Amino acid sequence: MEIVKIKGNSDTALLELRGETFTLASLLEEELWENKNVSEAASFREHPYLSEVKLWVKVKKGEVADALTQAVDGLLKKVEELKKVIKKSL
Repeated sequence: MEIVKIKGNSDTALLELRGETFTLASLLEEELWENKNVSEAASFREHPYLSEVKLWVKVKKGEVADALTQAVDGLLKKVEELKKVIKKSL
């Protein structure tokens, strides 16, 4: 995985998630929307076969890097919860 910042500053960013599927970008987008400081979050592909997945993030307060870190932490917490549920169920 490689993340390339295409454009942006401390409160906006257009990121390219090289080598990743739309699934990861979509999970990040959904988790970003849980943050009250995020005003915009969108994942997209310019072309389904020829382009890498992109993630657009804009924050009202704070920095994009902080919002992304919080989103990843939230996803990790959900994965740990899922792991516990699976172990308990099986």
